[in-house]
Amino acid sequence: MPRSPLHAAHESLGARFVDFSGWDMPVQYEGVLAEHTAVRSDVGVFDVSHLGRFDLDGPGSTELLQTLLCNDIAKISPGRAQYTMALNESGGVEDDIIVWRWDDEHYWVIPNGANQAPILRRFSDAAPGGAAITSLQESTALLAVQGPNALDLIESVIGVRPGRFRVVTGAFEGKPAWAAGTGYTGERGGEIAVGREQGESLFRTFLDAGATACGLGARDTLRLEMGYPLWGQDLDGQTSPLEADLGWVVDWDHEFVGRSSLEAIKDELPKLLVGFAMEGRQIPRHGYKARAGASTGTVASGNFSPSLGYGIGMAFLSPPPAHHVPLEIEVRGKWHPARRVEPPFLGKE
Repeated sequence: MPRSPLHAAHESLGARFVDFSGWDMPVQYEGVLAEHTAVRSDVGVFDVSHLGRFDLDGPGSTELLQTLLCNDIAKISPGRAQYTMALNESGGVEDDIIVWRWDDEHYWVIPNGANQAPILRRFSDAAPGGAAITSLQESTALLAVQGPNALDLIESVIGVRPGRFRVVTGAFEGKPAWAAGTGYTGERGGEIAVGREQGESLFRTFLDAGATACGLGARDTLRLEMGYPLWGQDLDGQTSPLEADLGWVVDWDHEFVGRSSLEAIKDELPKLLVGFAMEGRQIPRHGYKARAGASTGTVASGNFSPSLGYGIGMAFLSPPPAHHVPLEIEVRGKWHPARRVEPPFLGKE
């Protein structure tokens, strides 16, 4: 099983590990609640070296991205990042992806860790002769620094301050540190790549400067509070971005793989991902049954929200129910009421 370049550092901090996307990654250190709270109130640092990443450079790179991904990369300028998706011919989400645009024909493509190989293969098979594709997963470490004080900390360590969905190059220990103002928590901050041999040193530098080490457990509760999807639960090859209530990521002004299938369902979706909050103390979990009138389905993502103090989740329902129809979730064999909430869940009260 692959391990992060920071594995020894995680062990020294007493991390508990879990198999995540085929990687042996830390799920928590002090505890999910403490780590979640640190990110919402101050700053946390996550090792996200399991994420995929590859360099795409050369003539035809922009056209390739436009063809293979449903958002339109040509609509952002160099120095920016974009959230997008790779679809199959049926319109299902093979992966959700962040693209960092460095220059007119130079990009970093950041797929999910489990999908590095298939997405890399998809690009390699379709790449024009002048475009070069190089995997960065083996040669770099990737950290996410998130929280209200994250940007100040990032700037103090690598000398640059990445704006929201901006990409910049700083320096750490005399070598490049590539950063984007992106993340998976809803807080300010960025994701920073350095050479593999510098990863542990960068991680410890952030810890020494006051960041809290955070694992994948807190990353999951943080992203759920924002309604951010998790590939493999809220997104998969049988679910379109329209059904996942992410139609804004589809740019209809260009041709892309899966477009015709999306057009065929956009006026009458087979299912819809809806957000909800439990009315009682129950905690919804992935796979629990859900219903709203004649609509039935299952919870895609669900958990206790540390920030709100009650259970929240997102469930697929078919056919999509009207917003006013009461929603219920089955927890341990009993049906419990839930109220419909349009994500993000934070800031609703």
